[in-house]
Amino acid sequence: MLSVMQSVLGVASGALVGFSLGLVGGGGSVLAVPLMVYVVGVREPHVAIGTSAMAVAANAAINLFNHSRGGTVIWSVALLFAAAGIVGAFAGSNLGKMIDGHRLLAMFALVMLVIAALMLKTRARSGIPDVKMDWSNFPAVAGLGLATGTLSGFFGIGGGFLIVPALMFATGMPIMNAVSSSLVAVTAFGLTTAASYAWSGLVAWDLAAVFIAGGIAGGLAGTAAARHLSARRGALNVVFATVIVAVALYMLVRNISLP
Repeated sequence: MLSVMQSVLGVASGALVGFSLGLVGGGGSVLAVPLMVYVVGVREPHVAIGTSAMAVAANAAINLFNHSRGGTVIWSVALLFAAAGIVGAFAGSNLGKMIDGHRLLAMFALVMLVIAALMLKTRARSGIPDVKMDWSNFPAVAGLGLATGTLSGFFGIGGGFLIVPALMFATGMPIMNAVSSSLVAVTAFGLTTAASYAWSGLVAWDLAAVFIAGGIAGGLAGTAAARHLSARRGALNVVFATVIVAVALYMLVRNISLP
């Protein structure tokens, strides 16, 4: 059972994750695990990963609904990418559960540094309009879906900042379509990972609920703020990437020296 303080911290942490997702379009989910471990006080890293996967999947599904109404999801590409990734997420989540929790957090921190680097890369390219799924891009879409799904499952993250560049590389689609289409995979990967961890009893359902509630409220606030700060989104990405680097280095210091 969660204490009152843990519930409050869980809602606040979920709101921070949702706010960052709405404000800069991604990256917030990668903070969910460290927030659960170092702020809420979840002692078992595997429980934090499984619970985070459930919360990320729920928030991604809500955002996917909003994006689909705008017609920016390229479903043919998104569904194949997600289908291939589900296989990888299932394998990755089972492998992740076999790794020592603190070693897994240290490896997770290294992935955070990669994600921060991706956030700093320019995303101004216009892309190819009207991308279609065909045999010319099938191998790249399926292969990259499998690879990103495996990483997502292994670390229990949504993987949006890995999925978006993968979709753009595989098909040449514009960034807006990649962001929208990535939510199909984030939802699918998160649910697959969460189901695997739940089967092993490694999901704290009460914490997932308060995290999701906070994430919904934070996401609405972040989206509203993004409209007012659209001209500064590049600067916001730099600031947020800096935060991710700082958290990753802290996690490395805390976990890499452990036996």
